[in-house]
Amino acid sequence: MQTKIVIPAFATILLIVIAGYFLFNPSYEKSIQAKYYYETGEYKEAYTLAKEAFSLDLYNRMASTIMAQSKTSLKYVSYVEDSRKYIKQIDEIASNDIISDANKAKMKIICEIMINRYIKLAPSVITDNDLVQDSAKYNSMFEKLLEKVN
Repeated sequence: MQTKIVIPAFATILLIVIAGYFLFNPSYEKSIQAKYYYETGEYKEAYTLAKEAFSLDLYNRMASTIMAQSKTSLKYVSYVEDSRKYIKQIDEIASNDIISDANKAKMKIICEIMINRYIKLAPSVITDNDLVQDSAKYNSMFEKLLEKVN
């Protein structure tokens, strides 16, 4: 009869101790904050917090994972932002009646650079699907533009 009470009580106490460790350990506290920022799409803040958490405890796998995922997501964000900027530039060039050879060469170089950058992106299971889809959409646009310029 006593074992029916002792074992669950011990398990409950153990869970409370483990939860307390995670909540009050500065490294894990920062990793939980980093996870929140990652989930809300604030990848720079998530990366910064995860890096701080990892520096406090090199065995904090949660911090390590969030840091790596945030870094990957930041690469995607950068690619999408640059793509928007370059597509706008290309649209301005294409709006002219006559496109000079220099502008064609500029468009070609932009497309080649962005296609090569896309190839280097490596999504993971955790990477935001919208970021992956947006980058794929822009890559497709650059591939089509490159075909037209050539």
